[in-house]
Amino acid sequence: MANTQNKKNRREQILQALAHMLETSPGQRITTAKLAGAVGVSEAALYRHFPSKAKMFEGLIDFIEETLFSRVNLILQEEKDCSLRLRYIIQLLLGFAERNPGITRLLNGDALQGEHERLLVRINQLFDRLETQLKQVMRERRLREGEGLAEDESALANLLLAYVEGRINQYVRSQFRLKPSQHFDSHWSLLHRQLALA
Repeated sequence: MANTQNKKNRREQILQALAHMLETSPGQRITTAKLAGAVGVSEAALYRHFPSKAKMFEGLIDFIEETLFSRVNLILQEEKDCSLRLRYIIQLLLGFAERNPGITRLLNGDALQGEHERLLVRINQLFDRLETQLKQVMRERRLREGEGLAEDESALANLLLAYVEGRINQYVRSQFRLKPSQHFDSHWSLLHRQLALA
């Protein structure tokens, strides 16, 4: 049991070191040699926990998915108002990016250039799931309240996701100086009117 716990702790340590390197080494390719040095183990020790660097990135993507979708589910359980659900989900996405700058480089694909193609596929699937979730929130409003939106739900969900992705890209491009949450209240006021949810 202790050995299993130690293995889990080492895996988490490796993923934390990888996330930290993504944050502090923008534009640089992360090698397993550099990562092993940051963790304080040999490259062989890294490969005992992860068979490849792609699997390490997948470990971070798993963390992103588990964190975001478990919190989205909490929002949906606790809040029934469509407008507030959308606001809280968008705030969640922006806040997550802001608190995890290194991981945000995975979300915008910056850190995945030159890596295995399946990693970009996973990120694309993550955003597809988020867009579907936003669309579902809007559709449930129509079913629950018998009142639809002025615009097409698919287009509106895409607009909201494009806003999130734009803020994430600005955050990475500014080397984490331009916070995704900056001006959110003003931005949401504009988006809210576009959604005709007032």
